[in-house]
Amino acid sequence: MAIIQFDDGEQGILEKNLHSLVYYEYGEAYFGSYRGMRYRVAREPLSNVHFVPPAKRDPAVLRVTIWPEPFGYASTPEEEKTVKDFEFSEEGLAQITPYLNAYHEEHFRTQE
Repeated sequence: MAIIQFDDGEQGILEKNLHSLVYYEYGEAYFGSYRGMRYRVAREPLSNVHFVPPAKRDPAVLRVTIWPEPFGYASTPEEEKTVKDFEFSEEGLAQITPYLNAYHEEHFRTQE
């Protein structure tokens, strides 16, 4: 589990805060927020492939989108969002939490 200890003792976003890979196979997006930063994690393309055999699925990625509070995903202009793709795998999923914490540290920590 990726844990980043912030100066104030806060642990940041934890890997256990995200869903397992199966959740994203159902075509669901996960939304979260942390200290001024909102984020979305979803399979792209966003579709339910859980019952499709893995060999017959089209290629996909885990897409992470980050934007500033206070607005939600749909209400935030695209130019205010940062998007990064990760491999649709357990390894790709494990890379997301450190990425979110590092992004927060670099872009949002100074705003607190």
